[in-house]
Amino acid sequence: MTSIHRTGAGRERIRDWCLARLDAWPVPHGQDVFHAGGAGTHVVTAGSPGPEGTTVVLVPGTNLNAAASLPLADALLAAGHRVALLDVPGQPGLSSDVRDLAKGRLSWYGRWLDEAVAEVGGGRPVTVLGHSFGAAIALSASSTCIERLVLVSPGGLCALRLPPTLLAVSAAWYLRPTPARSARLLRALHAPGREPRAELVEWMTLVARNTRSSGAPGRAEPRARKVPVTVATGEHDVFLPPGRLRPAVRRRLDGLELGVLPGAGHLVVEEFPERIAALVHP
Repeated sequence: MTSIHRTGAGRERIRDWCLARLDAWPVPHGQDVFHAGGAGTHVVTAGSPGPEGTTVVLVPGTNLNAAASLPLADALLAAGHRVALLDVPGQPGLSSDVRDLAKGRLSWYGRWLDEAVAEVGGGRPVTVLGHSFGAAIALSASSTCIERLVLVSPGGLCALRLPPTLLAVSAAWYLRPTPARSARLLRALHAPGREPRAELVEWMTLVARNTRSSGAPGRAEPRARKVPVTVATGEHDVFLPPGRLRPAVRRRLDGLELGVLPGAGHLVVEEFPERIAALVHP
């Protein structure tokens, strides 16, 4: 089976970066690896839900993972929640690095998340917070343990907007990765005038040098469920601007209204983690 990593040494560089960031995280936490959907799945857990809190299962977007999402984890913990941060199999991180496990099917990822939720929640209700590709996965899950969905800049509902300037920046980052090119790509995914976090620039450079990037998530088939769903996107989301995403949300999610976060881009989870944490109990 094909690995997402270009070389064995590249796999170790990715692993070392993730472990070093998690080791340096001052929050008491645990790490575990279990099998879901037949794939080795890494999870980081921290905190305990207070009187108003819940367990929030984070499903990151493309090329992101637990170690790259610690500011959001900090915001969720500060809001009183327990967090379970999943590394998605087939994405750079500490879960399975097999590239073709899902064979491009979101339905596989939905079943994977169903099993992962049962494992990390211990059969108790959880809130799933998904960003971008992670939100498309959340839409494809059907576990009865999921009591709420928070979908941020969700993929899988409509085609992504791919302006030529973004394609050019992405190609330069992928073909000849440097920190400057990673920063340029990340600026395009932020709102105008916002600078990316230095650690994220370092991570994206490492990803381009050592892994094979995946494509768009494809079309999600939202499961019938009677749980609250919150959907939000950034005002300046380059992939999923509100004007494109709003009608798709209404059409595909039973008339649900899209929330728009002012001054935010596609990486709103990076820009305003406290705003995202607030969506768990709006």
